[in-house]
Amino acid sequence: MLEIVNMAFNQVVLDPVVMVLIFLSVFMGLIFGIVPGLTATMALIMFLPMTYTMTPIQGISTLVSLYIGAMGGGLITSILLNIPGTPSSIATCFDGHPMAKNGEAGKAIGLGIFFSFTGTLIGIGFLMVVSPFLAEFALRFGPYEYAALVLFALSLVIILTGNDLVKGLISAVLGTMFATVGLAPIDARPRFTFDQVALTGGLKLMAFLIGMFAITEVIKHAQNARKQEDAVIKTNFQIKGFGFSFKEFRAQIVNGIRSSLIGVGIGVLPGIGGGTAAMISYTVAKNRSKHPEKFGTGIHDGIVAPEAANSANIGGNMIPLLSLGIPGDVITAVLLGGFLIHNVVPGPLIFERNPDVVYGIFLTMIIAAFIMLFLTFIGLRGFLRILKIPKNLLLPVIVTLCVVGAIGDSNFAFDVWGIVIFAFVGFFCIQTGIPQVPMILGFILGPAFELHLRRSSQLFQMDRMSLLNHPIALVFMGITIVVLVVNLYSNRKKARSNSESAK
Repeated sequence: MLEIVNMAFNQVVLDPVVMVLIFLSVFMGLIFGIVPGLTATMALIMFLPMTYTMTPIQGISTLVSLYIGAMGGGLITSILLNIPGTPSSIATCFDGHPMAKNGEAGKAIGLGIFFSFTGTLIGIGFLMVVSPFLAEFALRFGPYEYAALVLFALSLVIILTGNDLVKGLISAVLGTMFATVGLAPIDARPRFTFDQVALTGGLKLMAFLIGMFAITEVIKHAQNARKQEDAVIKTNFQIKGFGFSFKEFRAQIVNGIRSSLIGVGIGVLPGIGGGTAAMISYTVAKNRSKHPEKFGTGIHDGIVAPEAANSANIGGNMIPLLSLGIPGDVITAVLLGGFLIHNVVPGPLIFERNPDVVYGIFLTMIIAAFIMLFLTFIGLRGFLRILKIPKNLLLPVIVTLCVVGAIGDSNFAFDVWGIVIFAFVGFFCIQTGIPQVPMILGFILGPAFELHLRRSSQLFQMDRMSLLNHPIALVFMGITIVVLVVNLYSNRKKARSNSESAK
């Protein structure tokens, strides 16, 4: 073991070419994460051909570093502009941008950067230490388990609805309905396509996010262009270190560790993704908080939870990829292609056939995490200068980048119409007070729930007692019922107290 670790150390740390590649890859990934519309998947696809002539450790280190850089960079625009740089940084907008508007942009970015770093390290630690156990547990997940897990995640909508349960449920249903456009899973029947070939592939997540957040934000500014702004973002403030005190850091330790564990757990399960991990950790943090009413107004917990979760999700995603050869999402599917290009076959035998590459990946991820911390810390004050750019100059550039990013995501010009549609949907939600978060959760989780529910129903028709042989699914279903009952009772009790106080 020591000999293998030493070999990996020599191949990565003592090779200046590999170190330069890691540094440049993290930097480029950071840019892809910051620019709205550009994603980690796009970064890997664009740079994959450049790794063809590299050695296995050089090529794989480049791709892994791009992955870490892109996932860490999404928080910048989420906080400063209320525009998620990556799909995984959606939840960071909810409290990050309010903090920026309150003059705490530096503290918000500092908290996001630091806990993103710690989440990455926790995810890597799990990848290194408990990879075989977690991979074996993930193998037990079939259609029943996935359907129950996604149902549990959807039940969290009731926590995210706020005071108006009806509007929250309307939002969730709308998100799920938008996700049904295209070809149905399993039988591939067209739904809501209106005989348009462009709609057979469904409405894209990137177009949904850009329209709901980025373009909606531009419309809001355009609507208020001639009005006097009540809240002006403060930019003339001093930042010491990462912008937060040791007391504030200590108050977030439990939240950061809990959210990181959620991120790792979600990452191990294929097909769920960092965006879902961030949303679930955000809702858990809100549910466990002593001040849940402050979420959405600029609370530290609302930044720490999603950033720790989506960063720890990186290590979680790598567990099934390395141990089983199963990609957990689109990004790890591209990584799998990069592995195969360099004749490295992920799976149970990779630890025997390519142990130096495996430990080289571990070292690369640790080094890339520290480089990410360094680059974001150095650029922290520079990022805040974005707030000083006049909106009439900044917003057209954002719209252009968003349109280019949406087209580049799937190489399909029709996605621009998707952006326009969801921009009006997002603006309608703002005007009517319908929360956007449940809609996002419904759009992301709806397809997964439908797929696994249909598979489960097929198994149930063949053997009506088969559900009893899946205790994990039964546990998730039980937890879902408890969550629904407790939160419905809590909402009803809160409504009664509000009505009594109004009298």
